[in-house]
Amino acid sequence: LFVGALRDLLPINLVIGFFQIVILQQPFPHLKKIMPGLIFVIMGLALFIQGLEIGLFPLGESMANAFARKGSIIALLSFAFALGFGTTIAEPALIAVAAEAAEIAASAGQIQNDANTQSNYALTLRLIVAVSVGFAIVLGVFRILKGWPIQYFIIGGYILVILITNFAPDDIIGIAYDSGGVTTSTVTVPLVTALGVGLSSVIKGRNPMIDGFGLIAFASLTPMIFVLLFGVIA
Repeated sequence: LFVGALRDLLPINLVIGFFQIVILQQPFPHLKKIMPGLIFVIMGLALFIQGLEIGLFPLGESMANAFARKGSIIALLSFAFALGFGTTIAEPALIAVAAEAAEIAASAGQIQNDANTQSNYALTLRLIVAVSVGFAIVLGVFRILKGWPIQYFIIGGYILVILITNFAPDDIIGIAYDSGGVTTSTVTVPLVTALGVGLSSVIKGRNPMIDGFGLIAFASLTPMIFVLLFGVIA
């Protein structure tokens, strides 16, 4: 368990160590504090992954099976939206990106430079991204139900991103593109993947390897579109 987590973290540790020692040629600052922290990170990652495998993956698959057998499309799509929205709105990476974007917007004079306005701006960005991810999961689940090819959605989505980018303000483009990346979190990915795989496993004529994956691609794509549109409209 812990060896696996150490193996997963080894590449990034080697990269940091190489640049710190070979390129920068400087000792590690606060090494006595870094080493215990690194050990705790390894332990936390190992326990987190174990928790995902024991709890979240089976939970996502069993709920997908239950909703599919129930036969209520509205209930299934509602669950898909709630899953995408709930896991995204609380994502720490998204909170950090939204807060940083609010500070920069305030310093650039685009919004009022006070804590309340910055907080509202950051919350608006988080809500937009969370709604977009919820919409993405609904679209992905509906695609699985209908058996539509995923490539047309992905290609069409990125063409739409390119088109909207030409009309969006320059200061929102980077935020929009980063919003697509922060949604692929350690909580969203396993739950959404379990939902797709479980759903495609229980529906006759669906292949879990072909139809069960791809929801994460939607979850990364739609926030870019939604945030770009927010920049155009706002």
